[in-house]
Amino acid sequence: MDVALVTVGDELLSGDTVNTNAAWLGEQLTNRGARVERATTVPDRVADIARIVNEYAAEYDAVIVTGGLGPTHDDRTIDSVAAAVGRELESNETALQWLATAGGYERGDLADGTADLPADARPLHNTVGVAPGCVVKNVYVLPGVPDEMKAMFERIEGEFSGQYRHAEFLVVDEPESALIGRFEELQKRFDVTVGSYPGDNVRVKIESADEERVKAAIEWLRERTESA
Repeated sequence: MDVALVTVGDELLSGDTVNTNAAWLGEQLTNRGARVERATTVPDRVADIARIVNEYAAEYDAVIVTGGLGPTHDDRTIDSVAAAVGRELESNETALQWLATAGGYERGDLADGTADLPADARPLHNTVGVAPGCVVKNVYVLPGVPDEMKAMFERIEGEFSGQYRHAEFLVVDEPESALIGRFEELQKRFDVTVGSYPGDNVRVKIESADEERVKAAIEWLRERTESA
């Protein structure tokens, strides 16, 4: 299952807020065997959000959008997703009922538009906050507040799956450029994916659907490098 992530917010682009949602979702999805193929951050502009969501919805099995939910002036994600999938916005009765019964909110106390969702969307109830998320076609819309997003995702995580890929890491005390030849041989011998991440040392990631192949590849590389 191939998934694209879209995180929405001017504050993410300006650096006022650190984008932890994309990293957390990437880890959760990878652990379930799904492959994250794109992670894109967009500003709070309807045209930009709608264009990216429309493009990714056509290209990937699922799109997860976080941020910009609610009825305030800069919460534009729901409007944008509705435009992307060609649906009108309408007040979602299921979401309103849940907010009244489980959430404890009187309808008259909710700001106008709180439960407006694309027509025929499946609401995702917000057990930590107020504004609901939703699923429409293959687009999943979650809050931007990390605690709200995580709680909502955990209720739908079973809808994301794929072939689990095993991964192990080896920290090598050699320059990354000096390892290129060994990486090429490693891939030919074991048919694994190799990633290298330089820093004070080089952190090498070896990945495959075959756990034994990963272990053999790690051992082969360990014997041929200077480990940190």
